[in-house]
Amino acid sequence: MTPVRPTAEIAGPIGRRISGRMRWLVALLVVVVAVPFVFSNYHVFQATQILVYAIAVLGFNLLTGFSGQISLGNGAFYAIGAYVAAILMTHFNVPYWATLPIAGAVCFGVGFLFGRSATRLEGLYLALATFGLAIALPQVLKLDAIEPWTGGSQGVVLSKPASPLGDAVSDDRWLYFFCLAVAIVLFTVAWNVMRGRTGRAMIALRDHPIAAGTMGIHVPSYKARVFGISAMYTGVAGALSVLVAGFVSPDSVTFLLSIYLLIGGVVGGVASIFGSLFGAAFIELVPDLAKQASELWPSLHWLADVQWPVYGVLLIVTMMLMPGGLAGLVYSVQLRLAQRRNHPPRPRP
Repeated sequence: MTPVRPTAEIAGPIGRRISGRMRWLVALLVVVVAVPFVFSNYHVFQATQILVYAIAVLGFNLLTGFSGQISLGNGAFYAIGAYVAAILMTHFNVPYWATLPIAGAVCFGVGFLFGRSATRLEGLYLALATFGLAIALPQVLKLDAIEPWTGGSQGVVLSKPASPLGDAVSDDRWLYFFCLAVAIVLFTVAWNVMRGRTGRAMIALRDHPIAAGTMGIHVPSYKARVFGISAMYTGVAGALSVLVAGFVSPDSVTFLLSIYLLIGGVVGGVASIFGSLFGAAFIELVPDLAKQASELWPSLHWLADVQWPVYGVLLIVTMMLMPGGLAGLVYSVQLRLAQRRNHPPRPRP
């Protein structure tokens, strides 16, 4: 008979793994809460923008990384969410916090309908269709027929939300904590979704779409649903971006935004939830670091003018050395450390 391992032996490694994750989460929470009290207002703005990008990159990862639907048009849903929030605040005096669920619902509907109509497209064909959406939308926003709502080429300017705590917490810090709270909720929802039946169906669609269909998964319905969820996340990020920047225009939501989200997903780890944070930090900080390096060392002034080549080189290096992105690198390091703890190297004779 095969000996049965005691429950304590089984629960021990699981408990250590859970406690290890909790320690990392608590440490991360302490860091993100301390950010606005340690750094300057400019760096707080950057940290807030990273949170916004992280939500948008997470929406891209849910669609491309977990369900296998390649999208180059998530910047269009970002723009829709931004304009929905701006129009609601400027024309209907809707509170800024109430614009987020409305923008998310509108983007979910648009994404669901688009995904439903594009269910027969796969691979490069779907990527080109979504890319066309990202190219067309900024031009649509400039039409004279809707200029009273969108502001045309000039865009929409609005005031940033004021802190309800007065002088105790400045407006920039309050906006940071507000975006942090929204990001925690959305990341938690995504984590639970991927651990449930819907998440398993998404992964099955990515890895074995034909087998998933034979197992009872309604492929068109799930594809459209995932498109809607991805658009909802990206739309909420777009609505938050209006609050952070206080401005939105067609030129600020061009197709390059979709490319940025693609870069963030690939660098952070396209099949990782928390890798979205790494990708968001990359697309927000790399241009600024290049600019600061060119100002600090005059001999590196050329860095400020070669942003895209720097992106390209870093992407090549990432794909060659870290196919799973930064999240994959972190996971592999953790795995090796765990293996060393469980199987320490033998002493040399």
